[in-house]
Amino acid sequence: MSTTMAGGRRSGEDTRAAIQRVALDLFTSRGYEATSMREIADLLGIKKASLYYHFAGKEDIVRSLFDRRGSEAEELLGWLRQQPKSPRLVHDAVLRWVDSFSEEKLQGLRFLAANPLLAQSVDHDTDGRISSTLTQLAQALAEMLPDHSAVAALRLRMALLSINAAIIAASNEQFTDADILSAARSSAIAAINALS
Repeated sequence: MSTTMAGGRRSGEDTRAAIQRVALDLFTSRGYEATSMREIADLLGIKKASLYYHFAGKEDIVRSLFDRRGSEAEELLGWLRQQPKSPRLVHDAVLRWVDSFSEEKLQGLRFLAANPLLAQSVDHDTDGRISSTLTQLAQALAEMLPDHSAVAALRLRMALLSINAAIIAASNEQFTDADILSAARSSAIAAINALS
């Protein structure tokens, strides 16, 4: 997909995505509080008024990232509900979630881990959309397990959250994003295999 329209201008959707990307880079590298809307606009080469056309402020940018991830979780839950139940469906659904993480999404998780109060505030503002959808997903998947014990349900949740665990385990170390994504996937598979 092209990031610009004819005449060298970005479409509204592309501009929003570029703002999110640049803002997340700045929030992660410089800090949320130290980053201004003007700096975001300057890096994008747009007027500050154009930035405010798309987002009311920095918290609105962060909220949009939550919304996007919430939509992805809801799409996965919708996909799951349309699938015929099979022993392989738990494996496929968990890996769809884990494999949906990209380096940009890892950066977002790191930012949220470094800013827990902001993350809680935005999560509250979005009615806990991501966490509630992941809870629904975990419950729907747990119903498909042959073992309905609490331990099996916990292993399933650990598989879904393997990316979060990998990021925490990799903090303050020199692991690449590819290492983190690979370790999270391997961990999720091991947790799923322990369910059979």
